Amino acid sequence: MPEADVLGRIVKAYDVRGLDTELTPEVARALGAAAAVELAAPGGRFIVGRDMRPSSPALVDAFCDGLLAAGVDVLDVGLISTDGVTFASGELDAPGAMFTASHNPAGHNGVKLCRAGAVPVAIDSGLARIRDLAAEVLTGAGPPRVADVPGTRTVEPLLPRFAAHVRGFLTGDVTLAGMRVVVDAGNGMGGLVWPAVTDGLGLDTVPLYFDLDGTFPNHPADPLDPANLVDLSERVVAEGAVLGLAFDGDADRVFAVDADGRPVDSSLVGALVATRVLAREPGATVLHNLICSRDVPEAIVAAGGRPVRTRVGHSFIKAEMARTGAVLGVEHSGHFYFRDNHRADSGVIAALMLLEAVAAAGGSLADAVAPHATRVRSGERNRRVTDTAAALALVRDAYADRDPDELDGITVDLGTAWCNVRASNTEPLLRINVEATRHDDVERVLSDLDALLATVTV
Repeated sequence: MPEADVLGRIVKAYDVRGLDTELTPEVARALGAAAAVELAAPGGRFIVGRDMRPSSPALVDAFCDGLLAAGVDVLDVGLISTDGVTFASGELDAPGAMFTASHNPAGHNGVKLCRAGAVPVAIDSGLARIRDLAAEVLTGAGPPRVADVPGTRTVEPLLPRFAAHVRGFLTGDVTLAGMRVVVDAGNGMGGLVWPAVTDGLGLDTVPLYFDLDGTFPNHPADPLDPANLVDLSERVVAEGAVLGLAFDGDADRVFAVDADGRPVDSSLVGALVATRVLAREPGATVLHNLICSRDVPEAIVAAGGRPVRTRVGHSFIKAEMARTGAVLGVEHSGHFYFRDNHRADSGVIAALMLLEAVAAAGGSLADAVAPHATRVRSGERNRRVTDTAAALALVRDAYADRDPDELDGITVDLGTAWCNVRASNTEPLLRINVEATRHDDVERVLSDLDALLATVTV
């Protein structure tokens, strides 16, 4: 069946994601049947939530049908952010599924899965098995599990309980009352979650694109692209706001611009969040992935914490958090993971802690990040190559005398600069990050890499 073939394309390293024409209700039903086998037990419970994309309700219904037929009860939490589903999974100790394509454009959808306790499901920890079981269901090679007694589906909105949980992360030593903040939800789930989370805090929120609309009529809900921050930056300046916040489509990531509308590097946001966490828990361990700015571990040390460097990717970070007992994990891409949030990431928790850090610094985001902004970053550059393994070998050989680090791709310490080159999990791409103390050094290293990779560049 064509639907079985499509599973190989839409099941990615960390989630399921594809076009609406690929992730159909029939495919979603098979994924539900497979998830029942891999993640749940007969008579157990499964949490299911969704974003605002037009295809999400039908996909949720079909996925739930697969679970119910297998004898698994469904707690349908309805419209919610991804961090709301992982919160419920942790609190209720049940597996979860969030239907969302995150920052992807209209016409896409997907599923993020977790085991009970908000434990991530990646390709090597259950997602490949779910893919293969779903393919068997679609082709008839393996019938789905059918229970003597089907499960039941209960609808229970989760937002009030989740909002109270998020507010519990505020330290309370500063007030947020009266702070004017522009928030761009990008027509995504931030438009639903932010008002609930900030209710009663006295924030003066200027809403931008809060209407839930999965066709994204204003701009894609992808704040990693600077073009999608233009409206936010202009509105912050026009409103005289302290800062601006931008959430992606499922609101598990947050990005910031300062009072002059200038985007602030997510590493620097991470440094500020880390200082707030460590103010409450001095001496704690804080993780940072290896392409965060080196300003991050320096900020952690300055705040009395212990920095630990990790690979890129949520499954690696969550596993390392469990191993080390880390209180926080920081990723360059706007993901921030909190031990007390079941080691899951949350855009709204990070946003509130950022606001507290700014309030504590006198109300200026630019002033708050200034002590940590000591380096220049290239931003992540993608390069399409003919063979990622061969390309990485070129980098390894060229910098062999620099003793390259291979924790994740190849990281090379160049003295006043460093670079990391790693392969994409899903495409024949290299992802390149460079940081240095001077802009000229960043450009020099990028130019050297361009020349080195010229023979394998597409």
